[in-house]
Amino acid sequence: MKNLIPALILLLISFTACKTVKPVANTGSNKAQTTITTPDAKPEEFNFSEQSTWLLGYVNPGQFSRLPYSTWYLKGFDDYQFNSDAINKLLEINKDNLTIKVVMGTWCPDSRREVPRFMRVLNIWQFTSEKLTILGVDNAKLCPIGDFDKLNIQRVPTFIMYKNNIEVGRIIENPVTSLEQDMVNILTKKE
Repeated sequence: MKNLIPALILLLISFTACKTVKPVANTGSNKAQTTITTPDAKPEEFNFSEQSTWLLGYVNPGQFSRLPYSTWYLKGFDDYQFNSDAINKLLEINKDNLTIKVVMGTWCPDSRREVPRFMRVLNIWQFTSEKLTILGVDNAKLCPIGDFDKLNIQRVPTFIMYKNNIEVGRIIENPVTSLEQDMVNILTKKE
């Protein structure tokens, strides 16, 4: 009986521990995503300023297709009207040495608007999820991962693009032109 109590406590702790994990490799196809249907919940039914709704640390993009995040993510993804000319230019860019880091807050209206749009652009561009890292922050823009402070995040969302692991540019909070055009401008600028 004495050995059973610590085992039960350990089991209970493992079920209530943080469930945020670093994204795993996507073994699926890079073809266009299909629309995921969820119950008829509306974003206003959730208070995203409540800490219980925040995604912190490494975020798996699949989390966005579940409630409460699907209430804003799926609509933003499906409804985004991208710039075809910019997408065509983006499709010409070699992705081999590129990685992208997205820093967002699920509590932040700008993140809830721009992240689904950005993910749609990445989907059309067929940017592999293995080269994408999404980090969730709290409203003080802190993230429970090592060396996060070195990113110097002031506003969210922040989309950081790297070539050969060297930062080449950021889109901070709102794009200057459009997400896809700003990406083209960053990734094609002369060094």
